Amino acid sequence: MKKHKIFANLLLSGLFFLSGILQLSAQKESKAYYIENDEVVFEFDARLYQKAAADGTLKDLDFADFDINKVVVSGDFNSWSRKDWKMKKIGQYTFQLRKKVKDFNDVFKWEFKFLINGRYWADPESRRLDEKIISNDIWATVYNLDIYNCQPVDVGNAHFFLKGYQNAQKVILSGEFNGWKVDALKMKKMDGGWRMNLQLPVGKYEYKFIVDGNWMHDPANPKKVMNEHGTFNSILFITKPVTFDLKGFTGAKKVVLAGSFNDWNERDLKMERTESGWKTSLDLTSGKYYYKFIVDGKWMTDPGNPLSEYDNSGNLNSILLVR
Repeated sequence: MKKHKIFANLLLSGLFFLSGILQLSAQKESKAYYIENDEVVFEFDARLYQKAAADGTLKDLDFADFDINKVVVSGDFNSWSRKDWKMKKIGQYTFQLRKKVKDFNDVFKWEFKFLINGRYWADPESRRLDEKIISNDIWATVYNLDIYNCQPVDVGNAHFFLKGYQNAQKVILSGEFNGWKVDALKMKKMDGGWRMNLQLPVGKYEYKFIVDGNWMHDPANPKKVMNEHGTFNSILFITKPVTFDLKGFTGAKKVVLAGSFNDWNERDLKMERTESGWKTSLDLTSGKYYYKFIVDGKWMTDPGNPLSEYDNSGNLNSILLVR
């Protein structure tokens, strides 16, 4: 089992019409929808489609045969509304709709189509969606985090300490958790260095120290990433324990958990036998994860989790949303 780019599982969901037929340009990829900051952005580009299915009929219509004056996003998340989620025309061929991620429920069932002129349905291309679809670190900036009100606390779950620099006049903590402000989080001087504690939501955060105006990464933290300035940002992971529970299969000899959180390793995460099945726990950051169970060598989705998506090789994976 290999890690794959995941695409949306687009279902008919009881709609009695045929899906639109797509032909993608070799030079362009459909974005259909992607995450941008705290918004889900739906995009429709008529140039990426050739046929649409007429509502309630078997008739296909060439896009070139009619003028597109209205496009609506209709899907499971808005009860397949035919009018509520109207897209805005942003170009000769393109339409866009932006929605806040927090407006969606916890179960992200990305089953949707574009309704054109109130009569014709086009099905988003599901095998070549843009790679920006729900990245594994977007939840930290979407849920329960106000970057403008991040304040020091006495205890907290995020601990920052810069050793030394006793002669410095001022040390500032700056990062994604406070919009990279340069004066908001003044660290406290103490014996041996400078300290600050924060209470942060589960997630992945980049940060730096500013010592008397000079930016530097955390020398005590080996986790770092190159930034656009050619220097490093340190990385902090705030995790939460997540339990995977497979009911039944008590006669199995071995059950393994594999997913995007461990590069689909088939041996790494052996589950423990319980009276009712199998169980294991992991510490995970916020994000969207894909996983399966391997029961005596056979791969299977989680029968206790109704949320799943296909990858671009036709494999169905269970989905876990951590926030």
